[in-house]
Order: sequence, then structure tokens, then C-alpha cells
Amino acid sequence: MATTTSPAPAAAEVPAAPARSAGRRGGWFRRVGWRHLVGVLALAFSLFPILFVVSAALNPLGTLSSSELIPSGAGTENFRRLFSDTSFGTWFLNSMIIGLLAAGLSMFLSATAAYAFSRYRFRGRRPGLLGILLVQMFPQFLAIVALYLMFSTVSDIWPAIGFNTRWGILLLYLGGALGVNTWLMKGFFDTIPTELDESAKVDGASHTQIFFGIILPLVAPILAVTGLLGFIASVNEFLIASVFLTDDPSKTAAVGLYGLVSAERNNNFGVFAAGSLLLAVPTVLLFQFLQRYIVGGLTAGAVKG
Repeated sequence: MATTTSPAPAAAEVPAAPARSAGRRGGWFRRVGWRHLVGVLALAFSLFPILFVVSAALNPLGTLSSSELIPSGAGTENFRRLFSDTSFGTWFLNSMIIGLLAAGLSMFLSATAAYAFSRYRFRGRRPGLLGILLVQMFPQFLAIVALYLMFSTVSDIWPAIGFNTRWGILLLYLGGALGVNTWLMKGFFDTIPTELDESAKVDGASHTQIFFGIILPLVAPILAVTGLLGFIASVNEFLIASVFLTDDPSKTAAVGLYGLVSAERNNNFGVFAAGSLLLAVPTVLLFQFLQRYIVGGLTAGAVKG
């Protein structure tokens, strides 16, 4: 009996891996690689001024002409001179008090005004919004002459809120920040469903309870943004503060540090750089604290699933 054998199956052909050509590598750079290059250049451009100020603050020579990116014999001599030869402690305290109060009060007043413009319909609502928008087209410094004349009279009648006082400069900062913050918050309030207000009213909640218990928790991101921007603007503001704060104990850090380099720019540059670094620390800490509110969702947890 003849036995037939079937032919062995042919081995499966393994497809060859495509070779990476130089053209494909060039295509990757055109699609993605150039973005990395732009990011590295932007990072270097933004970090260079910071590194230069840090280097100048640690440079023991403390002059502008001797500043270099990597100083030799780095030390804390400039920081010691900052606190021993100047009133930086008082200036720093003034800046923190004015900045925190201006940011907190402007944030609260703007929130109440934005809530009224967003939720209520009253006579003059639209002209009021347009007026706020138009006022923001002109910088506050344009009114410096009128403000100076007003505060000259106020200083004679009520010196506590006149020249060289924290409350006087605080009133100026509140007036300048109220308009733009109100406009920003009003747009944010409009995105919150009015059904939340109506359901709270049905349950017997008052307007105050709705505002503090429902609306404000939902607008935490815009509150954090306006508060942070208000703090930065108040701490770093120089033009108005230099006009209204002339006595050394009443100066803010921005005005006081400028006085170090206005007369002897070369000799006091290291001290100026040391003060600038210390003044930037509260802003960084405040940003880190408010970051979770900024990146948080608008209505996270407002509606049950």
C-alpha cells in the first residue's frame, strides 16, 4: 500500500521592518521637533533675566559693571547690606499690607458688583457696563494731576487717608482695579446657570445666602485670578506710589528699591537685585497656593450625578 506524504507547509514570510530613512527623521522635525526647539528657546529667554538677577544678588562686588552670569565668591553680603543700610523691612511690610488688602477688597467689591450686573435687571445697567468698559481704555496715571489735587485737600482735612499713608494709596488702587475686575467677573457669573439661584430661592434662601453659599464657591477660579493679579499689580506698582509716598517709612518696596539705584545705580545694583528677589517670593508662594483654584473646574461638584 503506497503511502502519500503531503508537502510540508511553506514557512510564513516575515515582513521586513521598514527602514527609517533620513527623510522620515526630517519629517519628524517638521511635524514635532521644531516645537521642542521653540520651547527651549522660549525657556532660555525667560530664565536669563532671572538668572542674571540671582547672580547680581549673590555677587559680592554688588555693582552693575561687575555683574556676570556666574559670579566668583558668591555670598550673602548684598542681603546683609539690604537690611542693615536700608529700611527694606518697613518697605516690604508696607507692600505686603497694601497688596493683600488691595487684592482682597477689590476682589470682594468686584464680585458684588459683578453679581448685581449679572443677575439683576435695573435702569442704567447697560450704560453702567459700557461706562466701566470705556474707563478701562484710559490708564489711571492720566488722572494723576486731578488725584494729586484731591489728595492735597484730603490731607489737610483728614491726614489719615492723605499723602504718605497706607489707606490713601489703598483707595487709589481700589479705584483703579474695580472696573476691570468687575467686567471680568461679570462674564464669569453669566456662565453659571440661573437655575441654581431659582432652586435656592424655592428652598427659602436669601440673596445673601445665594451669593455667599452658592455663587462664590462656583466662581473660585476667577476670584483666584483677580486676587492674584490685584496683588501683583499693587506690589509692583511704582508710578502712582512714587508720587503719593515720599516719606521713607511710608514707601513701598518698589519705590524704596528704585531710590537705591536712582542716584548710585552702579554701586547699589547688588542690593537692588537682592531686594527684587525677596519681593518676588510672596508672589510665587501666593501663586502656588491659588493654583488649585485656578485650574479647578467651574461647577465641579455643583450638580449631583
